Amino acid sequence: MSAHHPAVPVGGKLFNTATFVCAVLVMAMVAILLVRFLFGLGAVTNLNDGYPWGIWVVVDVIIGSAFACGGFSVAMLVYIFNKGRYHPLVRPALLASLFGYTLAGVGVLFDLGRWWNFWHIFSPAHANPNSVMFEVAVCISAYIVVMWIEFSPVFLEKWGFKVQKQKLEKVLFIFIALGTLLPMMHQSSLGTLIVVMGPQISPLWQTPVVPLLYLLSAITIGYGVVLFESCVAASAYRREIEVPLLEPMAKVMLGTLALYLVVRVGDLVMRGALGHAFVPSLEAFCFWLEMACFVLPFLLVGSTAARRNPAKLFLAGVAIMVAGVLLRINGFLIGYDTGLGVDHGWNYFPSIAEMMVTIGMFAIEVLGYIIITRRYPVLPRDAAPAAH
Repeated sequence: MSAHHPAVPVGGKLFNTATFVCAVLVMAMVAILLVRFLFGLGAVTNLNDGYPWGIWVVVDVIIGSAFACGGFSVAMLVYIFNKGRYHPLVRPALLASLFGYTLAGVGVLFDLGRWWNFWHIFSPAHANPNSVMFEVAVCISAYIVVMWIEFSPVFLEKWGFKVQKQKLEKVLFIFIALGTLLPMMHQSSLGTLIVVMGPQISPLWQTPVVPLLYLLSAITIGYGVVLFESCVAASAYRREIEVPLLEPMAKVMLGTLALYLVVRVGDLVMRGALGHAFVPSLEAFCFWLEMACFVLPFLLVGSTAARRNPAKLFLAGVAIMVAGVLLRINGFLIGYDTGLGVDHGWNYFPSIAEMMVTIGMFAIEVLGYIIITRRYPVLPRDAAPAAH
């Protein structure tokens, strides 16, 4: 943390309307998962042989991990590009990433048919280095461990272990380096999952450069999440919004977004796939909706004056998050076709139980964020009073 902005606990009551609602949603999720683990996926999901992946993988894991890239994106600015002024944003972004990735890792377990064999992922005897899913599993698991180590100074600081904190900080650069490398590996590999699915994916999303697109979009989403999270936390805790930090960060976000759009559109043109976007279909509609959300941040915060407007910063963060959601849902679900279609009864729309589990996962993130920011030094000091 910056010497001018030391991190402090926000304080205040832990039991309030937000935490109560989150707790209820989490309990509902636990009840549904109990049924799932006892009676199988078919008891609570609408998955089938044609659609073996649903929102538990696409939303909880693939989208959830992209939303958790805030810590990675901010760390790149601070530790690689030496932009130290963003240091006060590191801990809040890392906390959101920590919950997002940890729950994404846990979420994989929900979708495993033989979930009791999950330990095979960590067994060398069962390793398959030729599998992109194996690489994703190993990288995400390693990154979760790395993030907990990166965030541990917060707990050591709170608990008074000053000597241990100082010793850890001497070697923390190793984990920071790993925390920058590992997300690059698995975020691109999540895109590779699209590649290996071949012609089952619409040409609008099936491309050899999809790993690069997923990496660039994840970095961009990371900045969008920081904008969103900072505005929401400031409003909820009645704190001053850190516009002097968010304004230049929004400019960085637009830069990475512009690079993404150049690659995205250029790839469609080079492959001759853009014509599919003009054929009346659900896929074409979802494609244009996705592209509109990616372009919207330029309209919202394209000027310096607009980037100083907290409301527009918030909306730009929401727009890029929605765009990232659509990119991944479109690629894995909307643009996915087994080639056999409804004639075999293979169609998919998530059940209410599936939706409740996904909502419960996000409720855990919100609940954990509230508890830790109120009791541990995460957010930078603010002169405004804490929320009660």
